[in-house]
Amino acid sequence: MRLLVTGGAGFIGSAFVRRQLGRDPHRSVVVLDKLTYAGNLANLEPVRDAPGYRFVRGDITDETLVDDLAANTDAIVNFAAESHVDRSIESPDAFIETDVRGTYLLLEAARRHQHLRYLQVSTDEVYGHRETGSAQEDDPIAPRSPYAASKAAADLLVNAYHVTYGLHTSITRATNTFGPYQYPEKIIPLFVTNALDNDLLPLYGDGLQVRDWLHVDDHCAAIELVLERGSAGTTYNVGGGNEMTNVDLTRLILAELERPESLVRRVPDRPGHDRRYSVDATRIRGLGWSPGGSFRDELAETIRWYVAHPEWWRPIKSGAYLDFYRRQYAERLAAGTSLE
Repeated sequence: MRLLVTGGAGFIGSAFVRRQLGRDPHRSVVVLDKLTYAGNLANLEPVRDAPGYRFVRGDITDETLVDDLAANTDAIVNFAAESHVDRSIESPDAFIETDVRGTYLLLEAARRHQHLRYLQVSTDEVYGHRETGSAQEDDPIAPRSPYAASKAAADLLVNAYHVTYGLHTSITRATNTFGPYQYPEKIIPLFVTNALDNDLLPLYGDGLQVRDWLHVDDHCAAIELVLERGSAGTTYNVGGGNEMTNVDLTRLILAELERPESLVRRVPDRPGHDRRYSVDATRIRGLGWSPGGSFRDELAETIRWYVAHPEWWRPIKSGAYLDFYRRQYAERLAAGTSLE
């Protein structure tokens, strides 16, 4: 397939692009990315010279551009999204514009070019908090943050375009993803890079929120499998099977870096913070997918990547990043308490 990968300079999107071109450098992969704060061309540096690679800087809400690119592709894989819950609480409008309107315009482009496959990369957060059990794909969605609501709205559009217009659509809903090149506002790269600088680690609330962790390579393998073999109009949950509280994750990071727990500050929780996410990944396992290695080994490998690549993350943690960090955490850290 000739691929149009939207949001392909972000964390998961760039991993997918590197995977595709690493297997076949001549494969046609066009990356469309607006290069907002979390988009970074350095993420695509390893494939910059691949014969099949082309980068286009642009917005998925640019209808003309999207249509021109869609006319010469076989499949759209949509990673483009505003994706940080804290930012959605602060500025929900950007999430509605990109996640909802952007998805609508991509689907319209796919409708005009009926040969296209369309894959929407979504999130387990659309199911909302799961006190017990694991969400299945046909369960009702119950998003509880502006981010999750914007992704849920996009998912509903994708399903509607399949039913109404007969588009070959698929949706993947994955659990928390980690690995190299992740923008350091998310918990693992944030805590790793803060700990490396002996800065405080802002742990929300009691730290007992539970997340299921999935390595980015496993996530991308699942997306690839659904794109090639998934049934039209079908959603696939992708779970790593590595449920862990945030406080236990924090302790693993500190132990790997040999940093003291005195760096941790329990800070006032975010509004509406979901307590637990969990998905049932039986359906995608039926296609032959399963996660790869040990979570602890993959976490240690990820931490070592950040240790070895300060030239990637240090330039990011300045300017606008610091402005957001201070707005988000300065008062919380001042009101925080120690973990010990």
